[in-house]
Amino acid sequence: MNEESEVSQEVPAGASASAQATPALSELDRKINKFFPGVVVRKDLVKAVKGNAIVPSYVLEYLLGQYAASDDEATIQAGIDTVRKILAEHYVNRNQSELVKSTIKERGRHRIIDKVTATLNEKDDVYQAEFANLGIKGVLVESATIKAHPKLLVGGVWCICDVEYFHSDDARVVPWILGSIKPIQLSKFDFEAYLAARGEFTTGEWTDLLVQSIGFNPGLFGRRAKLIQLVRLIPFVERNYNLVELGPKGTGKSHIFSEFSPHGMLISGGEVTVPKLFVNNSNGRIGLVGYWDVVAFDEFAGKKKRTDKALVDIMKNYMANKSFSRGVETLGAEASMVFVGNTSHTVPYMLKHSDLFDELPESYHDSAYLDRLHHYIPGWEVDTIRNEMFSNGYGFVVDYIAEVLKSMRSADYSDRYQQHFTLSSDISTRDRDGIHKTFSGLMKILYPHGEASSEEIEEILQFAIEGRKRVKDQILRIDSTMGHVKFGYLDMAGTWHPVSTLEEDEYPEYYYREDSGAAEAKDVTGGPPAAGFVATTEGGQPTPVESITEKLLFEGHREFQENQRGISFDTLLAPYLRGATQITIIDPYIRQFHQARNLMEVIECIAATKEAADEVSVKLITSENTEGEDKLRKQFELLLKVKQGASVGGIDVDVIFDGSLHDRSILTDTGWRILLGRGLDIFQHVTGDAFDLASRLQEFRQVKAFGVTYIREI
Repeated sequence: MNEESEVSQEVPAGASASAQATPALSELDRKINKFFPGVVVRKDLVKAVKGNAIVPSYVLEYLLGQYAASDDEATIQAGIDTVRKILAEHYVNRNQSELVKSTIKERGRHRIIDKVTATLNEKDDVYQAEFANLGIKGVLVESATIKAHPKLLVGGVWCICDVEYFHSDDARVVPWILGSIKPIQLSKFDFEAYLAARGEFTTGEWTDLLVQSIGFNPGLFGRRAKLIQLVRLIPFVERNYNLVELGPKGTGKSHIFSEFSPHGMLISGGEVTVPKLFVNNSNGRIGLVGYWDVVAFDEFAGKKKRTDKALVDIMKNYMANKSFSRGVETLGAEASMVFVGNTSHTVPYMLKHSDLFDELPESYHDSAYLDRLHHYIPGWEVDTIRNEMFSNGYGFVVDYIAEVLKSMRSADYSDRYQQHFTLSSDISTRDRDGIHKTFSGLMKILYPHGEASSEEIEEILQFAIEGRKRVKDQILRIDSTMGHVKFGYLDMAGTWHPVSTLEEDEYPEYYYREDSGAAEAKDVTGGPPAAGFVATTEGGQPTPVESITEKLLFEGHREFQENQRGISFDTLLAPYLRGATQITIIDPYIRQFHQARNLMEVIECIAATKEAADEVSVKLITSENTEGEDKLRKQFELLLKVKQGASVGGIDVDVIFDGSLHDRSILTDTGWRILLGRGLDIFQHVTGDAFDLASRLQEFRQVKAFGVTYIREI
């Protein structure tokens, strides 16, 4: 295969990628390949072919989409080998740049894959290109090329290029010649076909497809965690969207903005200047916001970072008005602004001592700037990225989904909730704008056809309100002159639905510190009671578990949000099990290791609260695992271990199997019936690492969304 055919500059129809050692396709993967042929790729292939190449994922998926285009394993393997060969022969590694330059000289012409940046040489009135990895500069570029690909002037573009060599006796003449250039981007797509195919997927399936497209295994993410990942895509689909995410290191905050789309630019927060970002008044050249859909600032946090006050001022104006000044002229732009940074303290620490914007440089720790942010992603809810979290399922070729999102930037879905819900009249125009833009973005991502059920709309409306509320509540800590806002909405029946942030429900004692106005605002949020408290006094104050009496035990229903922490069986169940000698646990799903572990942790609660001389009888009613003999045998082994372990503490566990079970509950001979919506399986995945606090203490685990109802029957 010659060079011209081996590195094609067009994406052929029907190109999709499969695997080397293809695992059995899931039903979702089969569906994805059926309705999106040619624009999907097996996500683990990127790792397989990348090797030491420091190249964005969309470049690799561009190549995989050309050559690994079959379900036949032999054909797939041949395609992967071809991509590897292309990278070996045409991708320029910096440490081999001299060898590549020699190849160009000896052959006279050679095709390379490199990042190309162009500049205007005003003295000679010519455009000149610089190749990042090849290390050559001053290469002449035709004006027509610049007009066709203006992003070459701002930040550079990954391209497939033919570079020629012609030496001249004139030392001023650069011997390198740009023969042809093709940015690695999809040239076209059928949006109507995209909408039609979307209609074949349920909301859950579509969400999982998008999560796989980002590169993650949706099976390890709860619904809320998936939505957090999808919010990171909103800047690509929504014009002038201002997003901030602060959280611990290693949670993938910047990944999407560096790897996901050729329309986004990730820059270090310390490298930003007014000319680079907005306009250079000396030559009139427009900066990054004029050419890129998304400008993301990495490593934005850092209290002691030096900042340019002029940059902060012009950024405030741009984020509020979508415009900036060039001398006497005012220019507009559509670039969304994203700010990501690391936190060095826990959420309760920040709430107790400062605010959730505590890590920002001083110039940005300003209410006027912060009020321009539409949504705050709680990065502390996102798990540290682990190998098992990456997907080996199918997802969109990132360049394809990037073009889809770009094509929808001009659409506005912000009013799609209004036939079902009305925002609180207490919400200001700026708060409303933030909620609208997040809602519109999520609608376009999840429901591009613009249609969704009332429940689906309510879910993303709540999420949009929460993200803006997180911004506003922290501004109130910084600027006490701002009034408190009741964040929530009314349904068509006139029922008020308050919205709270997750950290508000987890740490109310820190969230509302020494502020009666905030305490009033707390009352209207209506979040679930704080973890660690199971009763309220007459004045409405929570009573610690240690001081409760049976009379004060809470009766009624509670809801807990996905990703909430600070919840344990000690606070949920132990006070209601104290003193019981006969306890019946009904849960049809005590089958897998983590489910048996949860049961054992309930046993631990009982053992810790009973008198040493007392004995307690626990009857477990569950169902047998019907997925095969091996799994049934494993279930029996796990339950036997629970029974043996419990007996040491004077607790007799009796297991009864009942295949007709559905509801989940706990009954005690002291008169309590506890209805468990999810049964005991309320915690999200934990690593099991002995050095992971979440493995040792339930309070540090994130929970799935669940409800509990306490009923006193005696």
